[in-house]
Amino acid sequence: MSSDNRLTRRFEKIRSENRAALITFLTAGDPNPDTAEKILAGMPKAGADVIELGMPFSDPMADGPAIQAANLRALGAGMTLKKTLATVERFRKEDDDTPIILMGYYNPIHYYGVQAFIDKAIDVGVDGLIIVDLPPEEDVEMCHPCLTAGLNWIRLTTPTSDDSRLKVILKNSSGFVYHVAIAGITGTRSADSKSVMKDVARIKRHTKLPVAVGFGIKSADQVSETAEFAEAVVVGSALVQRIADGSDASKTAEDICSDVHQLVAKLATGTIRN
Repeated sequence: MSSDNRLTRRFEKIRSENRAALITFLTAGDPNPDTAEKILAGMPKAGADVIELGMPFSDPMADGPAIQAANLRALGAGMTLKKTLATVERFRKEDDDTPIILMGYYNPIHYYGVQAFIDKAIDVGVDGLIIVDLPPEEDVEMCHPCLTAGLNWIRLTTPTSDDSRLKVILKNSSGFVYHVAIAGITGTRSADSKSVMKDVARIKRHTKLPVAVGFGIKSADQVSETAEFAEAVVVGSALVQRIADGSDASKTAEDICSDVHQLVAKLATGTIRN
């Protein structure tokens, strides 16, 4: 696939600024489609370099309580895979630069139709996919068609991925590598930065792709720590919890957006390297 795409351009820009990228995760349609689109639209200005958008699913097995709840809120508000793609399409009318990654599970895509989904994703301006329940052994299902079509296929690595497994995982990876800092589900605990740094160094011996670190990163200080050894830092559960808190408090859409964007701006201060 072409090396000239939004993701590579964004990482080149960030590298020239001597900082790490801030990758923010939101669940499409959370807490409802209208508010979610307002939140999404303001993310780049707030400081998000790359946006990871979760495709709502009823059984998000890799995600912790905060993101599981976000999936249920979105589904309860009528969000679908088709509407998620339409959300990206509307976002692209105002922003053609910020990379968007769709993250989710294979079942809804299989139901939609794999090639139809890939074609539509490219058409609306999606830059890559993270499909957490498709291991490398299933590359023929989606990975190969995605790479052929020019859609980045982003892999997850974990602390238990040894050198032999890394070779398998990274073989058909593109865009960046997403290193899961803890062995477990999202948003439950934080990792020890020294052990994560060793894991990232080992991954870099196997690939030239940028390495993003996520799971358990919630504060600007944690972003700053991670930015010293990774090309990108992923924050998800903290943002999703901010949305949940606003919804529980019956805040207006504007106030929820403001709360989330303020947190993103704060997190972004940690991306500049010392």
